[in-house]
Amino acid sequence: MKFIADLHLHSKFSRATSREMTLENMAVWAKVKGVSLLATGDFTHPEWFFLIKQKLEPLGNGFLRLKKPTVSTDDPNLKDIICKQDEVAFILSTEVSLIYSKKGKVRKIHLLVLMPDLEAAERFNRRLSTLGNLHSDGRPILGLDSRLFLQLALDISPRCLVIPAHIWTPWFSLFGANSGFDSIEDCFEDLTTHLLALETGLSSDPPMNWRLSALDRFVLVSNSDAHSPSRIGREANVFDTDFSYEGLLRALKDKDQKKFLYTIEFFPEEGKYHWDGHRQCGVAWPPKESLKNQNLCPKCGKKLTIGVLHRVEELSDRPDLTTMPPKIPFKHLIPLNEIIGEALEKTSECQSVWEVYFKFIREFETEFKVLMEAPEEELARIQPEQISRAISLMRRGKVRLSPGYDGQYGVIKVLAEESLAETGEPEGQLSLF
Repeated sequence: MKFIADLHLHSKFSRATSREMTLENMAVWAKVKGVSLLATGDFTHPEWFFLIKQKLEPLGNGFLRLKKPTVSTDDPNLKDIICKQDEVAFILSTEVSLIYSKKGKVRKIHLLVLMPDLEAAERFNRRLSTLGNLHSDGRPILGLDSRLFLQLALDISPRCLVIPAHIWTPWFSLFGANSGFDSIEDCFEDLTTHLLALETGLSSDPPMNWRLSALDRFVLVSNSDAHSPSRIGREANVFDTDFSYEGLLRALKDKDQKKFLYTIEFFPEEGKYHWDGHRQCGVAWPPKESLKNQNLCPKCGKKLTIGVLHRVEELSDRPDLTTMPPKIPFKHLIPLNEIIGEALEKTSECQSVWEVYFKFIREFETEFKVLMEAPEEELARIQPEQISRAISLMRRGKVRLSPGYDGQYGVIKVLAEESLAETGEPEGQLSLF
């Protein structure tokens, strides 16, 4: 069975997360996007876990679904989808934040955890409750070494899956410049062999990760890490395998391109930490410029936030990707509301943009069908026509990018590239990917 999975997001009980992140709203928006398997997020939080057990029922395959469709939105665009909520399956998922000292340095690592059933999740929660306060945040903070945490999870359930999250971001990640490690073995030691997958994060994509031969033994996954419903699926994974927890595990373990078809990616330049920089001073630099200036801000002299591209270049050992083993493919996409916002010259979250967005959804069923499958001539039937032109350019990778840095999202333009090309300005002025 072919399906799209988003394995990492957060509930309304996580900090800086929308109050709209309820199970009902998450299911509705997953259906809008075209996601069939969705993370519950935050199952370690006691109140959220209570709601999971109250509102979801096991499907018998390691996944769960809503017991009954429930209206939890006033948005008229979403009400027609309420009856389809139970078509979305959930997988028990949570993220933990580990803060501890190792080899003379404070480490801050985020790990994604998937559990095969409610009983295992409940045992896991009971164990963690003896180590930290699970009530304080949907993503609990624990003073536990990553290796010890992985051993704890495997002891609870050998079928659990622990995935280092957004592995390159400067703060709270495996390879983060400020609190991470230079190798996976430094972090997980002898238990490294129990890891199957690594999450690339929004600021990196598969080719960037392929530059490290040490990562060849792991499969790369991409997830939204959504904090609001409309951002579900902004990154995701496309499988063609048995629709079950075991089927998912096998697809990840085998790295079989017939089972794990591809990942859906941001253009990594749009991520918040792609380049180095200092947001307060408006400084955004590629690694070479940062190194010329000793990684210091030229305006205030403070240390720059070292971005993902910089860390990849520090640790990479593979300049030529033509010699690497076979990899899971990927597709770069731009969220549909961002494309519409650019076409209408409005912000991507304004009401008029969402009105046009749902015209496309009513016509083509899901956002992913609009972005990846619908014929361009069919898309052009919905006005304004420049939206279909923008989608066509995106599919060909013709975009103009201003990279994100120091917590600031990058800016991605599609129609700007087209207009410049039409005026005859040289392509050297563009960053084309």
